[in-house]
Amino acid sequence: MPPNVTTGAMLMCTFGMAPATLNVIRPTTLIGGKPAATIQDSAPLVNIPPFGMCSSPSNPQVAAATTAAMGVLTPQPCIPMTSAPWIPPNPTTSIGGTPVLTADCQCVCNWDGQITISFPGQVQTQTG
Repeated sequence: MPPNVTTGAMLMCTFGMAPATLNVIRPTTLIGGKPAATIQDSAPLVNIPPFGMCSSPSNPQVAAATTAAMGVLTPQPCIPMTSAPWIPPNPTTSIGGTPVLTADCQCVCNWDGQITISFPGQVQTQTG
């Protein structure tokens, strides 16, 4: 089973040019001393910060800048536009009735970007 995700997880977007760090704003459940994330931690700019510059032709700012540059792709500042929770939900573990976020989940940006988790924010160790 993929590890659960906490605040501080590293995120990547297929059209972003830099990683971003997940921010969990309700620390009701901790994993390794860090707030655990749920699939609802997908709000743009609140939970999911910008990924540097955006290069998606579906982004209206990128499209306008590219048109102005005579068709040369012209990235613009990223402003994530997520409108749905992370998928797929974890059917076995929840926090307050909401499935936890696991490292294999993805979130979709309205500008066609796929946001993935490159580091879950915590490392599980085994003893024994």
